[in-house]
Amino acid sequence: MTSMQVDQHNDSKEAAGADEGYQRGLGARQIQMIAIGGAIGTGLFLGAGKAISMAGPSLILAYAIAGLVIFFIMRALGELLMYRPVSGSFSEYAREFVGPFAGFVTGWTYWLFWVVTGMTEVTAAAQYMTYWFDIPQWVSALIFTIVLYGANLISVKLFGELEFWFSMVKVTAIIGMILICLGILTLGFSDAGDTASVTHLWADGGFFPKGIGGTLMTLQIVMFAFLAVELVGVTAGESKDPEKTLPKAINTVPWRIAVFYVGALIMILSVVSWTNFEPGVSPFVAAFDKMGLAVGAGIVNFVVLTAALSSCNSGMYSTGRMLRDLALNGQGPKLFTRLTKSGTPLIGTTFSALLMMFGVWINYQWPGEAFEKVVSFATISGMWAWIMILVCQIRYRAKANRGELPQSTFKAPGAPFTSWFALAFIGMVIVMMGMDEGARTALWPGVPVWALITGVGYLALQRKAKKYAEDKLKTDTVGR
Repeated sequence: MTSMQVDQHNDSKEAAGADEGYQRGLGARQIQMIAIGGAIGTGLFLGAGKAISMAGPSLILAYAIAGLVIFFIMRALGELLMYRPVSGSFSEYAREFVGPFAGFVTGWTYWLFWVVTGMTEVTAAAQYMTYWFDIPQWVSALIFTIVLYGANLISVKLFGELEFWFSMVKVTAIIGMILICLGILTLGFSDAGDTASVTHLWADGGFFPKGIGGTLMTLQIVMFAFLAVELVGVTAGESKDPEKTLPKAINTVPWRIAVFYVGALIMILSVVSWTNFEPGVSPFVAAFDKMGLAVGAGIVNFVVLTAALSSCNSGMYSTGRMLRDLALNGQGPKLFTRLTKSGTPLIGTTFSALLMMFGVWINYQWPGEAFEKVVSFATISGMWAWIMILVCQIRYRAKANRGELPQSTFKAPGAPFTSWFALAFIGMVIVMMGMDEGARTALWPGVPVWALITGVGYLALQRKAKKYAEDKLKTDTVGR
């Protein structure tokens, strides 16, 4: 690569965010907390209840291994971000390293992921409300969707500040729960004090009470819990100093997983036997109930409610940005390119929020099954972004090594082997989903239907672009 090409690349890299029209209003502490809090939501607080009942203590191992894979994915994303930090990064990289159709599918699929995840989060929040109030789930889901939509009609700086405090509540609560569990294990207070012991991790049917198969079948729930860690990639175009803040945020992934997932589950399953947990009930709330700490259970329920709403808020943020990225690249309606004076993609966010209202209908139709129905579809659509990140990193590294592109300042360690390993792991999770009767609906007919929709949409877009070019050529010819 010539020095002139490198200079041109660096100039375009620095101007990426400005060219998109966004304001770089997200500071270092906000990016850090968005990265930390983004993955602490429904999957951990609510989905873990079902996973514990399926795998017992071995769920801890599932989270640890999956967490390692997530770190590989995030370092692959980090390498791409330091090559070219842009908002809507997944679809941008897919266009560059795979092709226009891959960028189209990735952008729309990631948008769909957050729309479906938004439904999931308001569903979880509605379930948490039943802890205090005897009101229909769909009513709570409707109210939350409207309130969060209103909260998103703000500047990116205020969004970052709100997410900072949302995440701070979640992080503080989990650390507090870990400390309380440590206190019970060492000092023996509360109703669970006499029976609390780390032996619960292997004494109640063994570490694998449901066998290895049971543990493998929880992988889709485990991977769903980690969805949203890649959100820092969407914030790249609005970060004040992406070359410093994004690597720091990505490098916190190992200790985030170690503390908030592995550590928290070890503590809870040591204090209360895994046999006391059941699907549809937050294991954190159930643990405090078993300890006899009713006030603590109420506080935890408030925290997990906050976590769900925070994740949904992040979803509304990312959907508007992803739609605008698609529109800017001619792969979506032009009206999605419009920004408010404060730099907010109002039309794209509004469109996404209206579709999230479908979650209200799901809660009305199937209040007892709503969470499980949307988790599987959210998981498969979210994992597509991870697959594209890994494929793009492999192709980028190959080009960079050949001197066709500049080397990233934040290389993924062990790549491309770690990226191939992560791809194989994701493939195994998809196979496990195909074997699960409840999750199978996300693969069939969900995946073929979505593939047909995106395929037809792309062809229609190509035909429209071709016709526009032909009409323009005729007009120019007549004009001459």
